[in-house]
Amino acid sequence: MTIDEILKDSHIVAIVGLSANKDKPSYGVALYLKGHGYKIIPVNPKEQFVLEERCYASLSAIGQKIDIVDIFRNPEEVEGIVDEAISIGAKVVWMQEGVVNERAAKKGRDAGLEVIMDMCIMKEHRRRMNKKK
Repeated sequence: MTIDEILKDSHIVAIVGLSANKDKPSYGVALYLKGHGYKIIPVNPKEQFVLEERCYASLSAIGQKIDIVDIFRNPEEVEGIVDEAISIGAKVVWMQEGVVNERAAKKGRDAGLEVIMDMCIMKEHRRRMNKKK
């Protein structure tokens, strides 16, 4: 599956590490995705609601289908998130810019997930999808 296909065919994005702080990159990315028709699901045990969406403590707590797990966490924390993404049947793990964990990426790919690493989903969407209109 190409990045273009992922962005076009995915509709539900769980954003792990989404902050309610408007100055944080995760907030800007979530706002952008929501504004472009994606259903966002915040995952952060420290928040109740972000962008008027209920926040969940973990991916496992969501209880619905997830297309993309978008990760805004330290690289050391990614492997456990990938394990959870595998267990809930997510299709894609997307590690944001600066988030690189080769071991977690291999684990995800070996389980059949598409894995994008060290790229911003918002920048890729802007670059790829907006020019196709």
